[in-house]
Amino acid sequence: MSQSDHKTEKKIWFYRLLRFSIAVGIAVLLSQINLDYLEALTYDLRMKYQPVSAPSGHIVTVAIDTKTRQVLERYPNARDHQIFIEKLLELQPRAVVYLVDPNQFLGSTEDKQRFAHSAVQLPFYIADEHRFPLKGLDNELRLPAPLDILNVVSAPRSRDQRNFAKDGVTRRFVLSFRDQLLLHPLLANTFNNFSTLEDYSGTFQFKRTQQGYINYRPQNSYPALSFFDVLESRIPLNHLHDKIILIGKDDHSDTGDYSLTPFSRDVLAMSNLEVHANILDTLIQDFSLSRAPSWINLLLTSLISILTVYAIINITPIKGLGVLIGTLFLYSLFSFFMFSSFQIWLPMAHPFLAVFICYYFFIPYRLIVENRKSWDYFHRNQLLTQVEELKSNFLRMMSHDLKTPLARIQGMTDLVMRNSERLNPEQHKALRSINQSSQELSDFIGSILSLGRIESKEIKLHLKSKDINTLLNEVISKCEYLAKERSIQILTEFEPMFSMKLDTDLLHQVFTNLVENAIKYSPKSTKILVSTEEPDGRLIVQVADQGKGIPENEIENIFTKFYRSSQATSSKVKGSGLGLYLARYFVELHNGRISVESDTGKGSTFTVELPMNEPLVPNSSIH
Repeated sequence: MSQSDHKTEKKIWFYRLLRFSIAVGIAVLLSQINLDYLEALTYDLRMKYQPVSAPSGHIVTVAIDTKTRQVLERYPNARDHQIFIEKLLELQPRAVVYLVDPNQFLGSTEDKQRFAHSAVQLPFYIADEHRFPLKGLDNELRLPAPLDILNVVSAPRSRDQRNFAKDGVTRRFVLSFRDQLLLHPLLANTFNNFSTLEDYSGTFQFKRTQQGYINYRPQNSYPALSFFDVLESRIPLNHLHDKIILIGKDDHSDTGDYSLTPFSRDVLAMSNLEVHANILDTLIQDFSLSRAPSWINLLLTSLISILTVYAIINITPIKGLGVLIGTLFLYSLFSFFMFSSFQIWLPMAHPFLAVFICYYFFIPYRLIVENRKSWDYFHRNQLLTQVEELKSNFLRMMSHDLKTPLARIQGMTDLVMRNSERLNPEQHKALRSINQSSQELSDFIGSILSLGRIESKEIKLHLKSKDINTLLNEVISKCEYLAKERSIQILTEFEPMFSMKLDTDLLHQVFTNLVENAIKYSPKSTKILVSTEEPDGRLIVQVADQGKGIPENEIENIFTKFYRSSQATSSKVKGSGLGLYLARYFVELHNGRISVESDTGKGSTFTVELPMNEPLVPNSSIH
């Protein structure tokens, strides 16, 4: 490797490393930004659309609902609750949890006392949603007499108010505060018998609490029994045996009895009664979500940042955009799959934001690079255009300058050959060679001039009425001398034709080229057939020879500029490779087409097809 190549390679690797470092740097900076609100939205979407699993069946909710209030014409009083508890005593539930404050019940002190004495015969708990247990302040959670014998346990709903998403949605639950067990894990442990809170999946430390994420089920996944129906024994109560029974309000009279959830931001979306059922079932089934650690977030954000930078720099814009959209789509599917199948909450906010940041950071750089390339291409194109013009002008000038002395040479050789009585055979042969060479050079110069006119779009049709058979006879007459030299016979089969509008000079050049090629590439003492016919308003001219033919793999290239077949080069026949290219161009200028059929070793047939009834536009050209 040369020194310049080594420097170029080092430069390329330097820029690659720089782009990699910038991508990782963006990921590191983004990971320091709190995007809990956006991340919570992705949590809500995944929660809303994940497959719903069946509840554990260990929880029954009883609602003090609109029906209860309307039938009783009041809220249930202490006496009603005492009767309700006595009915539950017969059913032996695993636990009874009140989400309403018994201290607010109407009734006499005796009624409240009877209620409390009935309740303590059960595993009975009053859930305090607002306060945590504090060491040294045990009386803080105790109710006043005569309800002070009831067991009050802290069971807060952790809403995202001042922390996390800060949108008021309940997504978390609290298992312990300062190592003191709260109500939900206390009840769940009656089923799970876990020795420590760490045995529950997905738990994490936050300040002085141990918390987890609720794995919600949609609203009404826990159908609530009406308090009145239980009170009056209007429904079978056998299924309450060995169940955790939650009692709370659900009568749409107080927004404090409801919570915002991932499923809805409606203030009456889901009752606190059902939220607590979801929390309990999450723990009973050990179904809490595990949020990916911060290093996973950094790793995924870095990988997507690197992929984004690579797509922007190294892939075309449309394909790059497709790659990024596809990557985000696949990552979304993967994160949804991990969320619903394995309860793993992969980050989405930082990786998605990394795509947009990297895209808008590197797109200007890509545009600068592309503009620089476009500017270079523009200048190169200008230079190539100037070179092409110089080349065309040079060829045109040289061709014109060469034609004049060539014409003189041909004229002088013709003159000498007409008065050749004093010349010996050797001199005759030399003159014929000079005349033939000058004619070949003249034809070559004519081809170069025609090519220059084609490339500069200067060839236009000059239409005249002409009988195509007459034109072909002129061509054959011109080629007779060359045919006689090779003992080749030119046969004709012409149908009678009407005159038609065509450019005689261009078509004369086309047919001359086809007939001369047939003579040059045919063995001596063979025949060439030139025929015309007029089927269905089309003029078809065919030139068939008995030469070596054209290999099948070369047929598609023989009308290409400067292309010569292997048969031509092996037979050492001189040519420029422009004749058939010009023939095709001139025929297509007449709205026609030219084709060839060839059989190796047997000969070739060139066919020119021209429209008879299609009007041509004078002075038209192909662009």
